[in-house]
Amino acid sequence: MAILAGCSSNNRITQINGPDAVIKYNEKDTSKVRFNNLISKKPEYPVTCTEDCYPESPWVECQTPAQNCRYTGPQSTTELQSGFKIQWLGHASFSIKSSDGSLVLLDPVSRQFDWPVNWAFQLTGGVKRSEPAWLSEQTLQSVDAVLYSHIHYDHFNKSDIEAIGNRAKYYTPMGFAEHFPDGGYTINEMSWFSETSVNELNLTFVPANHFSGRIWVPFLYEDENTTLWGGWVIEQAEHKIFFAGDTGYSPHFKEIKNRLGAMDVCLMPIASYYHPEAGSWYRFVHTTPEDALIAAEELECKVMIPWGYGNNSWQMGDHSSHSALLRLLHMHQQLNSSVPLLILNENDTVQL
Repeated sequence: MAILAGCSSNNRITQINGPDAVIKYNEKDTSKVRFNNLISKKPEYPVTCTEDCYPESPWVECQTPAQNCRYTGPQSTTELQSGFKIQWLGHASFSIKSSDGSLVLLDPVSRQFDWPVNWAFQLTGGVKRSEPAWLSEQTLQSVDAVLYSHIHYDHFNKSDIEAIGNRAKYYTPMGFAEHFPDGGYTINEMSWFSETSVNELNLTFVPANHFSGRIWVPFLYEDENTTLWGGWVIEQAEHKIFFAGDTGYSPHFKEIKNRLGAMDVCLMPIASYYHPEAGSWYRFVHTTPEDALIAAEELECKVMIPWGYGNNSWQMGDHSSHSALLRLLHMHQQLNSSVPLLILNENDTVQL
């Protein structure tokens, strides 16, 4: 494993590359480092819902059709006994407590987007998020590790970094450190398939099919794909949690399974795949519910927990707050999927 250490201001920065780490660079632009997806070709999608994709469900109680809802249906049971306690905090944010007492946060974003994009987003007609219930200050101060999947505003928020503080260690894709506030933070930048450990947990950063950018003026090329993106595998005592990050469907799921083995708990995105003006590009970088189900089968997930929908979501690229969940329930039945679903409402906690 190659480790390069340094500092930016008073932050402590380490770069970690595994012995067979994979990074794909954009060879057409040599002005600065830019990353590519592991597989850039548009994939063949195994299945696509085309008709009656959002039927009402007796298990999803809504104030208006597919909007402001709560799941009330049965929960799939599992005999995993993995020792992981998982709380869904909303959108892509999770809190994970392992049996050794380690506390890990995934993509913590407790409020709106960072300024000034929160202001610009609302001016252009974006949905203002209903802010979720969040972790207490005492809990935040006990966090051991914070894992980020990519740098988009709905997954990386500087105010949450400041609230968590510099006791925790931060694990990010390559290129992230320069976007952190100053504050004595310990930042570990990682390439795909690189590994490290926190207490008894093994952490592996894995590919996703997505893109990156942080500049507040949309669609300017200045910082496009200058930071890496991906997902995470968290392992303890041979039990694995897979967090996909934002991703479209591609053969990278099979590559992850081939390298790291079958997954126990899969935290899979099911939203933000639809946009009337963006066409097929949205699906290239975000899984539909049926894409997520196929990927979960390829990963041999013992249970799948979906995320991205919800009353505390921004509804970016969605028909409504819970349309993606309705489509997931429908397609799970249509595909006769072998992967058990564990449906959570925001702020729910499960022991697996």
